[in-house]
Amino acid sequence: MFFLFVSTGCILLAGAGALIVGANPKICSVWSSLLSLLAAIAGVIPCIQVLLSGETLLYGTAWEIPHATFSLCLDPLAAFFLVPILGLGLLTAVFGTEYLAHEHANLRAAWFCFHLLWASMILVVLAADGLLFMVAWEITVLSSFFLVIMGEHNPEKLRAGWVYLVASHLGAAFLLIMFLLLARDTGSLAFASFSQAAQLPLAGKNLLFLLAIIGFGTKAGFIPLHIWLPEAHPAAPSHVSALMSGVMIKTGIYGLIRTLFFLGNPEWWWGWTLLLIGLSSGILGVLFALAQHDLKRLLAYHSVENIGIIAIGLGFGLIGLSSQNAIVATLGLAGGLLHVLNHAVFKGLLFLGAGSVLVQTGTRDIDSLGGLLKKMPATGFTFLVGCISISGLPPFNGFVSEFLIYMSAFHAVLYGATSLNTPGLLIILGLSLIGGLAAACFVKAFSVVFLGNPRTKAAAGARESGMAMLLPMSILAALCLIIAVASPWLMEIPARVLQGHPQLAAGTDFTGIFKPAIQSMKLVTAGSVALIALLGLVIFIRRSLLSNREIGSTVTWGCGYAKPTAAMQYTGSSFAQPLTTLFSSILCTTSHVSGVDGYFPKAGSFSSHTNDLFEKKLFSPFFRLIESNLHRVVWIQNGVVQLSVLFIAITLLLLLILGLA
Repeated sequence: MFFLFVSTGCILLAGAGALIVGANPKICSVWSSLLSLLAAIAGVIPCIQVLLSGETLLYGTAWEIPHATFSLCLDPLAAFFLVPILGLGLLTAVFGTEYLAHEHANLRAAWFCFHLLWASMILVVLAADGLLFMVAWEITVLSSFFLVIMGEHNPEKLRAGWVYLVASHLGAAFLLIMFLLLARDTGSLAFASFSQAAQLPLAGKNLLFLLAIIGFGTKAGFIPLHIWLPEAHPAAPSHVSALMSGVMIKTGIYGLIRTLFFLGNPEWWWGWTLLLIGLSSGILGVLFALAQHDLKRLLAYHSVENIGIIAIGLGFGLIGLSSQNAIVATLGLAGGLLHVLNHAVFKGLLFLGAGSVLVQTGTRDIDSLGGLLKKMPATGFTFLVGCISISGLPPFNGFVSEFLIYMSAFHAVLYGATSLNTPGLLIILGLSLIGGLAAACFVKAFSVVFLGNPRTKAAAGARESGMAMLLPMSILAALCLIIAVASPWLMEIPARVLQGHPQLAAGTDFTGIFKPAIQSMKLVTAGSVALIALLGLVIFIRRSLLSNREIGSTVTWGCGYAKPTAAMQYTGSSFAQPLTTLFSSILCTTSHVSGVDGYFPKAGSFSSHTNDLFEKKLFSPFFRLIESNLHRVVWIQNGVVQLSVLFIAITLLLLLILGLA
């Protein structure tokens, strides 16, 4: 554990140092980058050791807080989640050294909150005590809240921050109840004692599962608890958005998996609940993403989609466990786990790419961009890699984890029991729909932003970002390919993690289960790499043949228009219109049209806006109802001290009566 203490210490030292040297951006950048590098290296060493060996590292000491201990645990599950937290934390810190120079933010506060967020996420994953976990969880919420609202005074940023803060604390309230119930039933807040929860009565286990789904699902972004994601991610600085989407929301997935390990053998409806949540989050997340005009808001909804894919894998794994089918359980859970890692890589890359575009153009509006591939080739190429990866296409990493979930579903349909056929078919259909819609959405995003001609002066004047921003994006783009190519040899890692579940701990032949998947992945990856190599050869031959020829250029056919302009290009809205129209009953898009009338029209315009269905129909009416009723009791706060003392006395009397009863 020594190296993890060094890692966390370096991160906290970087944050504290930023408060001192933040007035000098260059010194602050160098200080942050160096200590972040040391922190990442020191932290990854014990994580790799644990993942390869399967051992568990423990640390515990007395804590002055009653009924709690300062206990830390690094087992394969914690190590698996710590690797992307450390890696993406380092890359976003490097990216931020250049990005923050363009943000209207207080560097001292920005760097301090960033490093505090990073350190608190590490503590969340390492915590082996319920109270310590909740303290770290709260620090994560508060530090990210200040990062969301930081910068120029903007009502939208403030609203996004408050939505995030309220949602996070509502989720934390359910987690607090869950930990209190676990402590009551097991006699301690220590995670080591929570393993006794597997022996609890069925009603108690069901209640704990529901509390975990709501509490951790709010952080993860399960629909309908996702409403803070499309608000907070666009408002935060882009490197913070990458960190929040890439790894912070995964702490919710970590907490859920940890709780499932505590509860032992699952009930059949647990898996079905997670599966249906995953399918609804995946399908609705990608549908809402299709309708967005804001690039970062589009990516935020894709976080909801990919959290849905993770939930699909985990849910089907639980169904496999409850059906005593080790193959379905292992492949489903492994696919969900690997998608945690893969999503951290490609979503971090996409948010950093969006940040690079934002810095150079000053806008996140997709329809105000265009032609950036010529201006920003490195950003465009790495963003394209991220688009292919998130669409689940080979030979990049997004394909690998989805492929495992597909294999689990196909095995269930072809060879599993009758009870597995229906969920298997639902997964095949659902993942196919999600994958197709995701590919359409990112064709829209990449083509409208990077291809065609610039639609505005800001896009026309863009230039490539600096090395501090390009290097993290290039590393993440390379990892998208490396993880996919190396995946057949990485299957031992999820096997180590899954051995922590009591039902899979002994007697599960992980090698035999993963063997068909490994062979298939090798064939698909080899074929994809060969296709890319062939495409590269064709491009090389073409350039060689044209090298000694004069190449002319001319305008494309303008459909009869004598003077076509950039405004005549397809916009993101027009590209997605066939799909958004098909799902209009779900999206409820509002359009504003100013028609083109007469023989010599002066102007015409079209704009559309898609509100979040759950915010509009569910949460906004609910909070308006609360607000209207709270006004009826506002008279209680009248400033009269005697009345306040009376209320306190009445409350104490009621508590005394309840205690005696």
